[in-house]
Amino acid sequence: MTARILLVDDIEMNLRVLEARLSAEYYDVVTAMSGADALEICRSQPIDLVLLDVMMPEMDGFEVCRQLKADPRTMYLPIVLITALDQPSDRLAGLEAGADDFLTKPVRDLPLFSRVRSLTRLKLVTDELRRRAETAINLVAEEHAGDGREVLARLAFYGEDADETRRIQKYLKGVVQVEAVADAASLIAAAVNGAADAVLVDMAAKAVDPLRLVSQLRSNEATRLLPVLAIAEAEDDETAARALELGANDYIQRPLDRHELIARIRTQMRRKRNDERLRQSVEQTIELALSDSLTGLHNRRFFETHLATAVQRARTTGASFSVLIADIDHFKRVNDGWGHEAGDRVLKQFSARLNDCLRSSDLACRFGGEEFAILMMDADFDTAMSIADRIRRSVCDTPFDIGGELIDVTVSEGFAVFDAARDDAANLVRRADQALYAAKRGGRNRVGTAEAA
Repeated sequence: MTARILLVDDIEMNLRVLEARLSAEYYDVVTAMSGADALEICRSQPIDLVLLDVMMPEMDGFEVCRQLKADPRTMYLPIVLITALDQPSDRLAGLEAGADDFLTKPVRDLPLFSRVRSLTRLKLVTDELRRRAETAINLVAEEHAGDGREVLARLAFYGEDADETRRIQKYLKGVVQVEAVADAASLIAAAVNGAADAVLVDMAAKAVDPLRLVSQLRSNEATRLLPVLAIAEAEDDETAARALELGANDYIQRPLDRHELIARIRTQMRRKRNDERLRQSVEQTIELALSDSLTGLHNRRFFETHLATAVQRARTTGASFSVLIADIDHFKRVNDGWGHEAGDRVLKQFSARLNDCLRSSDLACRFGGEEFAILMMDADFDTAMSIADRIRRSVCDTPFDIGGELIDVTVSEGFAVFDAARDDAANLVRRADQALYAAKRGGRNRVGTAEAA
């Protein structure tokens, strides 16, 4: 996955050096030499991340950050402030202005690229939630907002230094409820059971591998979206970067500064609330008119509207995406042999397995009958093939329970990668359908591709 990054600095040499480093990693780089230009670019073209110098004439980075976060068009845009200022008060000012992170000059490659990858992945998911919310609202013409009540958030903390634990509890008193857990199992239990709104993990822990703990939290369906923060040693960029790669949302390095810790936790909780509101909007509107009552998946109407948005986005940004059509093999035999109730059971279980195989940015829909469609954002040929085969194996490897009896089920699939030179929404679906028919003709229980169809 590539991303479009805006670099903002009033010194051209700084821009060129950073532009070269990012371009070498295949990022699409846009530059601006003033705060006013940066605001105009962010409001007029798609940007995935802003790397913003603080010390600029006329409008400094703090003010640019505040204006971007106050504008509904750019409020979800990740911003990293870059500056020679290195005092805790400077980091605090940046975080309070709405920045997602703060890098100190000279910027080292490891923290730079780990932050870029982490924040662009996060934006991909947030953008997908926003698109789904907008699609749902446009279709049913009714928006449902949350009740807006603020409840003190709960933070589960795992660390082995009792003095530091007490210090963190003191720092965060009145900000979040801190529950110090005794071991990794207790931390995961608190997260899974909904007893924590975020978790904080000390990377210096010895009883367990803290990086593995971060990975476990991200791989568990119940905790996949939970904010995870890490505490790393001063200058230990490698561990901090590894934590981000494994799914941590943020980290703070020792010595711990109370104000910075509070600001980083508040940033994550604010982001979590925003995502929850978007999900709530999607869920409420879909419940009204946009979901399939049997499987709980989106319906064809929603898919087609969302696909049109994806096509428009791809033409604007050059982003890659794919459409996959899946059809349960010999489904009529299930209905004829065991009855429609058994068929409904298969459809429900298939839908559950389908969701388990997809990324959070993918969109699954029931097209009708035993046919399903999946919209895979930022998915090139290899990514789409990997997801399709994962779906196929999840279906054929484990029998389906139709009420006390187990039966074998297989699925045929076909997918097409969007090609701006020849595809509109209808043609893209048509090519995926042709790939599905090729898979059926080839013997079923396989994946067909538009290129081979």
